[in-house]
Amino acid sequence: MGLLSMLGLSGKQENVADFMAKGAVIVDVRTPGEYQGGHIKGSKNIPLNVLSDKISEIKKWNKPVIACCASGMRSAQATSILKSNDVEAMNGGGWSSLENKL
Repeated sequence: MGLLSMLGLSGKQENVADFMAKGAVIVDVRTPGEYQGGHIKGSKNIPLNVLSDKISEIKKWNKPVIACCASGMRSAQATSILKSNDVEAMNGGGWSSLENKL
């Protein structure tokens, strides 16, 4: 797997609208303090540092995941973690720009 693929930046272009049409859950991987400062309504806050511990819970949702953060770096890491655990996921980038796409 190449670096771009690990960051969720290669392969077919994943589309936010397509993911949302499949009932995607938006997971904000910022810290609780950052999340409280502003977030996408209805998103779930699962900080990147505990994401791996929550994989079984996320799998139970049986839905694709759009990861977001402040700039897109942590959500890229989160997307890689989710995909490596067989969760359909995409990097939504920064939460405020993602919100504009919804």
